[in-house]
Amino acid sequence: MRDGAYVLPTSERARSLFEAQAREVQEAGGQGHLVSFDSNSTAQHESLVALFDRTKDYAELLERLKKWKKQLPKLTEPQSRQELNSIARESANVGEIDFFAGQSREQMQGALADAENAFNEKFSPDEPHAAQRAVAVRNRKDFSARTWATRKRLWIDRVACAWLIKRFIDPDARFVWLDHIKDCPRRAVGFDFDGAEFTHVGSKVTFEVLLASFDLDTDSGLVRLAELIHHLDVGGIPVAEGPGLATIMAGARSLQENDDDLLKSMIPVFDALYAGYATKTGN
Repeated sequence: MRDGAYVLPTSERARSLFEAQAREVQEAGGQGHLVSFDSNSTAQHESLVALFDRTKDYAELLERLKKWKKQLPKLTEPQSRQELNSIARESANVGEIDFFAGQSREQMQGALADAENAFNEKFSPDEPHAAQRAVAVRNRKDFSARTWATRKRLWIDRVACAWLIKRFIDPDARFVWLDHIKDCPRRAVGFDFDGAEFTHVGSKVTFEVLLASFDLDTDSGLVRLAELIHHLDVGGIPVAEGPGLATIMAGARSLQENDDDLLKSMIPVFDALYAGYATKTGN
């Protein structure tokens, strides 16, 4: 080989990338060949793996995250969300080329989850504590044309729940946004606060609890949307669309004067997300 070789771990994505490059080389009059091989020694394998080490990239992002945490008390919500989203996007980009993920990636994911919790504690206080109970299946007929109540100043889980209620559970639902949860009307269906009929249970956020309660967790589009909501609400496995949705939500919250208008502006966003997920999963 006169000009050298490029290597990537064996995967469908790597092969498709190399095939596209090989075609370009061949169309330009050159020669390109794809060859699969197995390392014939531990030393060779370790030397190849070392070429893909992303520890330095993660370390730089962790430093940015530490700086963000120190500045958090002085930042506005849009400023804070913008920088956190930027770090999350760059972390996701590094993850795309982190073919031999290890402790550095796990550390980064944990740090992002902690940062998301810190953000929520400042800008969305009174987050519910997870109840430890079984999730009972409910009959949608018992929740028709009801009044639903949750904490005011909506954020990801609550606005997604309100969308889910309107679209899949109670199309005639009315909503009450509470200054204090003790003011919840007696006959209202509470959601996403301590003591509410529907709230965090175990590892499930309220959106996931509603899916399980109303037998909606077989809808692949909603399941994928639930993964996104879970990540943005309590952290966990990153979802590519997460930073984008969080930015849209933060922007909408800064533009809308009340939660009725905020929900109205976010419904088309969730409609589009669900349609995209449902189409992609063939639902």
